[in-house]
Amino acid sequence: MFSFFKKKDTEFYDLFLTSANYFHESALLINKVMSGDNGADAGFLDITEIEHNADAINDKIIDKLNKTFITPIDREDIYALANGLDDGVDFLQGTLQRAMMYHLKETSDAAISLSQLLIKSTTEIVNAFSMLHEVTKHEHEILECTYKISKFESEGDRIYRNEIAYLFENIKDPIELIKWKDVLDYIEDTLDHCEKLSDLLRGVVMKYA
Repeated sequence: MFSFFKKKDTEFYDLFLTSANYFHESALLINKVMSGDNGADAGFLDITEIEHNADAINDKIIDKLNKTFITPIDREDIYALANGLDDGVDFLQGTLQRAMMYHLKETSDAAISLSQLLIKSTTEIVNAFSMLHEVTKHEHEILECTYKISKFESEGDRIYRNEIAYLFENIKDPIELIKWKDVLDYIEDTLDHCEKLSDLLRGVVMKYA
């Protein structure tokens, strides 16, 4: 009986990690598009496939949650973490959707920097979820991941504020300004979302470590 429950516990954590990796893959893709290494149209097709796969993993987690009597952590935490990971991919799909609709041709140093911070943040999210199944053993390592994410989010806020100020001061074409502000808003919102996800992880550590 105990081995049965242990198997179920591992499955939840494995699914979390798979979802976290999809979030990270999306961040890598955003960086390629923002850097001009990949077209927005091709990138949107790729991220749409990732989003479908992430949705399927989220559905598996929720389905397993509905069928599991004893869960390794609180049901509310499982639900929040699963949806938080899935929402992160949705944010980045929305970013690429806008880049494609606006036919963005130029690159932006700020967008590149923000997307690099997304890569760093999602790397730490993957690292944290890879240790979550042994939360007591890896308490300090997981918390260190969350602290780094918070630091990256603060750096992203600074870059975003400076870039928005630059856009309003220097971009004379209002349509071009709106395009870039919308894209930057979505990237920065995704960084904010990473911090919210790290707060959820920190809460789980506080409960179970």
